[in-house]
Amino acid sequence: MNQYVIIARDGTDEQAIDRRMAARPTHLEGVKNLKDNNQYISGGAILDDSGKMIGSVMILQFETDQEMQAWYNSDSYITQNVWQTIEIKSFRVANV
Repeated sequence: MNQYVIIARDGTDEQAIDRRMAARPTHLEGVKNLKDNNQYISGGAILDDSGKMIGSVMILQFETDQEMQAWYNSDSYITQNVWQTIEIKSFRVANV
C-alpha cells in the first residue's frame, strides 16, 4: 500500500466556513467509505486559535497512485472548493 499525508488549508474568504460546513456531510461520508475499505489511517481538522476549522490533515493509503487520484478528484472538499492550498506527500506510518 502507498501511504499519503494530505495537508490542506481552507480558503480565507468570508464564505470559507460556509463552504466547509456545506461539504462536510459528504466529505465525512467519503471518509467512512475510505475507513470501510482500509484506506483511512487518521485525520482531522486543523483549528485556529479560537477553535475554528481552517483546514485538514489526512493520512490515507491506496494500492496505486491512480486510486489516490480518483479519491482526490471526487472528495467534496476538493470539488466544492473548500480546500484552497493542498499538499500531498508520500508517507510511511511508523509501526512501533
